[in-house]
Amino acid sequence: MSDDTIRLATIGRILRRRWRLLAVLTVLGGLVGYGVSAVFPPRYTTSASVLLPGAWEERELLTQAEVARSSVVLDRAADTLGWAGVDGAELRDRVTATAADGNIIKISGRADTPERAQRLSDVVAQQFVTFAARIAGDDADAEAAARPEELRQLVVRTSRRISDLADAAAPGQTVEGVQARTELEKLRTTLQEAIDKLEDVDPASIKANMVVMGPATRPSGEAPPTRTQLVVAGALLFLLLTVVGHLTAARMSRRLRTEPEIAEALGTASLGIVDVPDERDARRAEGGDARARVRRLLGLDVRWDTPAPRTSGDEASRRIRYRRVCARVRDRLPAPRRLLVVVPEGDETAREAARQLAAEAGNDPALRVVGVPAAEPLVPDREDESGALVVLSAGQWTAVDLTGIAEACADAGHEVVGVVVAGAVRAARPTRASGRARETATLAFAVSGDARGGAG
Repeated sequence: MSDDTIRLATIGRILRRRWRLLAVLTVLGGLVGYGVSAVFPPRYTTSASVLLPGAWEERELLTQAEVARSSVVLDRAADTLGWAGVDGAELRDRVTATAADGNIIKISGRADTPERAQRLSDVVAQQFVTFAARIAGDDADAEAAARPEELRQLVVRTSRRISDLADAAAPGQTVEGVQARTELEKLRTTLQEAIDKLEDVDPASIKANMVVMGPATRPSGEAPPTRTQLVVAGALLFLLLTVVGHLTAARMSRRLRTEPEIAEALGTASLGIVDVPDERDARRAEGGDARARVRRLLGLDVRWDTPAPRTSGDEASRRIRYRRVCARVRDRLPAPRRLLVVVPEGDETAREAARQLAAEAGNDPALRVVGVPAAEPLVPDREDESGALVVLSAGQWTAVDLTGIAEACADAGHEVVGVVVAGAVRAARPTRASGRARETATLAFAVSGDARGGAG
């Protein structure tokens, strides 16, 4: 197809001529999205924040986030929750932990109800703080068991050394000796006070003092994708796929649309273009089988990739075109004889044009209209016809179809004398004055009898 397939006007034409099909498929896409939302129940997500006091590097924060999702923490959280069929492995898919700014570990829990989501986040946060405190407490206990005793022994040795220095420093009652002994005693007292304070310190105070910053907020809405989002996404997806499918099909179409292309495919000359009043509304009103009714209901009985029928003149102007085509046909025949008019089956516009051509030509020449299938064309054998005239509408047939029709005509002994392209037009609404003018023109046309001349 031409570059028109990628223009906005083409998309607008799809929306205008296929709006029923698009509406049905959009509703179908919404139903599919609703079905997907029923398969995947709604989820609710909330978060609890844990503050880590002190100075922490980014690597340490990431490590703590992984600890929050460790199997130990999640197993203990599952035991605390006591939900049937929910263990630590399943909680790993429902819980996420991220390191945020300000030394904060954000723990998010997802569940099928707001209450369960809130409780899951709170329990996992509490278990994380407990586990982290236990790890810090174990390290602190090991250090606290070794270091105070070492300090105590060091203080004892230092006190003894101070005593030796006090005895050796300026014996007697000199001022220098008294000052030296006084300074050494102060040093001994300071060391003893430090030991006493060290014994009063709780080893748990050196643990990582993490704090849960309040309970998690109960979620007020579902976590995306929500049911509404899935329904809208399904509807938009089906709508988009339908439009893209139409554009792709049109882009890949090989139907011939211009008069020179059609004539070249048939290996003959074009004898002109005739107008056929568009009677789609009348044909739509006619009955048919269930498949035809469904096609009419969805608008599939009308091609979307053909231009909208243009407004035609009155009946007299259309008949002039037919008479001019008949004159050209007579010019191409060696003598006034019969002519076979070949119309592809399914081309109602071309069939109506052939019928009107036969009516206008009368017996000069006599036209016999036959319909042939485009897929496997079979033309009646030649009798007393002078050749074959192909009548078809543009945008309906490919070069392969037309080549097959030409070969079928040759196989039956008919020479293709020309091709007539039929185009659907909208009949103009005649006013009262224009109606009288049409009658006058038709009457004068019938009297003149000769309509040969210019191009149609």
